[in-house]
Amino acid sequence: MQPGARRAAVTLGVRGGLRVAVTEPADRGRANDAVVEALAAALGVRRGALTIVSGLTARRKRIRVGGLTPEGFASFLAELRASVPR
Repeated sequence: MQPGARRAAVTLGVRGGLRVAVTEPADRGRANDAVVEALAAALGVRRGALTIVSGLTARRKRIRVGGLTPEGFASFLAELRASVPR
């Protein structure tokens, strides 16, 4: 997670995880709410389907996603990989 970014974006991280940049500051959970909102929008699921499992106060988070099939998530990752310039 990257709070206080110029623009919100979901991209692939260096180690293959997702990198979520949000414009909200890391203040009283505002960035966490923005991460859930950005990730839900990118994945095409409702906000309530995402739960931060660990890392509430850390940049590195584990988020449980409901309402998305493994195939749907694989398709999402493939689209992200295809959008990375070579």
